[in-house]
Amino acid sequence: MSGRIGTYARKSRETDISVAVCLEGSGKTELNTGIGFFDHMLDAFARFAQFDLTVRCQGDLQVDAHHSVEDTGICLGEALRDALGDRKGIQRAGSAYLPMDEALAFCALDISGRPYLVFDADFASDRCGTMDTQLCEEFFRAVAVHSGLTLHLRLMYGKNDHHKMEALFKAFGLALRNAARRDAQITGVLSTKGILD
Repeated sequence: MSGRIGTYARKSRETDISVAVCLEGSGKTELNTGIGFFDHMLDAFARFAQFDLTVRCQGDLQVDAHHSVEDTGICLGEALRDALGDRKGIQRAGSAYLPMDEALAFCALDISGRPYLVFDADFASDRCGTMDTQLCEEFFRAVAVHSGLTLHLRLMYGKNDHHKMEALFKAFGLALRNAARRDAQITGVLSTKGILD
């Protein structure tokens, strides 16, 4: 990895996780969370963000996937915060619509330093693969809080839960790619206050 890189590792009685992310990447991933569908979602996010992403997670999957998914969100959020650094010269805000067959998702975000999540999405089933669909919101909340993002995600419509969740992850990737992009016209941080925290 080269460019803006962030790393974070966290170990608890429930999970042992390490994450590395490169913002100047090509969408290359190495993912092993023990949850196949979650790996698929992380891969979709990274490819659409064009970030290189490595995630290794050993979690208490004998209980369920909750701790692994939420704690991976914590670690990814911290790694993104690390990679973004002082946030000088970035576009800061980004948004994207993403269609996935019959599903359409929208994401708007601000790398503001003020964590907040608005999550408006419903799923018809309890699970996609071995991942509980309700963990989608938990993941994005953890990412938003620990990276300092103001994050709005909305599922406009859809029928297939796989498509709906994948559209959300891809829309998030596209929006974050745009927001994290450096802009030569921006000197310092893009803020009326002069700081982002």
